[in-house]
Amino acid sequence: MSAQTDEIVTQGEPESREPVEGLAALGAYARDYLARVRGGELGSIPAIVGLIVITVVFAVLHQGFLSAYNIEALVIQAAPIIVMAMGLIFVLLLGEIDLSAGTTGGLCSAITAVLILRHGASGWLALIVGLIAGAIIGFGMGWLRARVGIPSFVITLATFLAFQGVTLILIGGQGSVILPNNSPLIKLENGFVPLWLGWTLLALLVIGYAKINDALGRRRAGLSRVPFTVIAAKVVGLAALGAAFTYEMGVNRNLTTNAFFSNKAQGMPWVVVLLVILFMVWHFVLSRTRYGRHVYAVGGNAEAARRAGIVVSRIRISVFVICSGMAAVSGIVAASLLQSVQSNAGAGNTLLLAVGAAVIGGTSLFGGRGRIIDAVLGGLVVAVIINGMSDLIHGANSAGYEWVVTGAVLLLAAGFDAVVRRGRTG
Repeated sequence: MSAQTDEIVTQGEPESREPVEGLAALGAYARDYLARVRGGELGSIPAIVGLIVITVVFAVLHQGFLSAYNIEALVIQAAPIIVMAMGLIFVLLLGEIDLSAGTTGGLCSAITAVLILRHGASGWLALIVGLIAGAIIGFGMGWLRARVGIPSFVITLATFLAFQGVTLILIGGQGSVILPNNSPLIKLENGFVPLWLGWTLLALLVIGYAKINDALGRRRAGLSRVPFTVIAAKVVGLAALGAAFTYEMGVNRNLTTNAFFSNKAQGMPWVVVLLVILFMVWHFVLSRTRYGRHVYAVGGNAEAARRAGIVVSRIRISVFVICSGMAAVSGIVAASLLQSVQSNAGAGNTLLLAVGAAVIGGTSLFGGRGRIIDAVLGGLVVAVIINGMSDLIHGANSAGYEWVVTGAVLLLAAGFDAVVRRGRTG
C-alpha cells in the first residue's frame, strides 16, 4: 500500500527510469506526463485551462480587468476562499465533509473581535484565542466522527446551525462589530508590503521552491528522479510569474491621488504573504511527510490503511482540526477585508464557494485525490468569475446571474470529477 500512497502523493511528477538530462529528459518527462493524463490523472489541468480562458474572455470584454487595481481586488477577494479551501482539502481527501467551516470561521472571527473591543485584549492575544477556538472545535467534531461514529454530514450540519446562533449572541443586537483602525488585523487585507520586501520575499520563495524540488536530494533518498531540466523549468516559471505579479503590484493603485491627497497604494497586500506561507507549509505536509502519506492512504482505502498500522481515528480527528483551524484563519481574513465582523459572518455561500474552489481546482469529492494547489487555482477561478461578472452585469438581478454562472461551473467540475473517477474504476 505504501507504493500506492507514494504514487498518489507524487501526482504530476512521473519517474524517469534513466537520469538523463537536457532535451531528452524533457521529452521523456512530457511523454510520461501525457501517459498519466490519458490514464485520467488530469490534476489541475482543467482548472488552469479554465482560469486562462475566463481571464482572457473578461480581459477582452472589460478593458480594465487586468489593471493593477483589479488584480489586487481579485487577490484580496479570493484570499478567504483560498484559505478555507486549503483546510477543506484535508477533510475531502478522506471523503468527509465539513458543512460548518464557514460558520466556524465566522464564530472565531467574532470571538477575536469581541475580545479586542469589549474586553480590551491585545490584537495578537485575541487572534491566538480565535485560532485556538477553531482547533478545539475541529477536535470536537473529529472526535465525534472518529470515536462515536456520527457521520460528518450530521455533525457539521448541526454545528453549522449552532455556530450561527452563537455568533449572533456574541455580536448582539448591533448587527456588526467594527474593528479598530490600529488593529493589526486591518492591515492584513488593507496594508501593503514594502516594495523592497516584496522582491526579497519573492527571491526567498523561489529559492525555497528550488530546495524542496532538489533533484539530488530526491535521488539520494530514493524518490522519483525528476530531471534537472524539468525542475529548472518549474523554478524559472515560478520566478517569472512571481516577478510579473510583484512588478504589477508596484504600481500605485490609489485612485484618489490628487494635488491634495497623495497617499500611495503600492506593493502586494500582506495577505499574499500569508497565502504563500500557508501554501508552502501545507504543500510540504501533504507531499513530503509521513503524515501526508497517511492522509492519502486513509482517503484511498481506510481499511487497508488500518491493516498497514495507521491509526485511522487519529488521522480523521487531525484533518478536522486542520480544517477548522484554517476556517478560523479564513474568518479572520474575511474580517480584515470587511474591517468588521457581521452577525451572519460565515453563513450564506461562504462554505459553498470554498468547497467549489477545492473541487474546481481538482480535489475529488470521493476522497483520495487532491493537492493544496487545487485551493489556490480553484479560489482564483471563483474570484475571477465573480469579479468579471460584477463588471459586466448591472441591475437588480446582477447578483443572481453571478451565482448562476458560479453554480454552473461548480456543477461542471463535480460532474467532471465523477466521470474521471468512473473511468478509472471501469
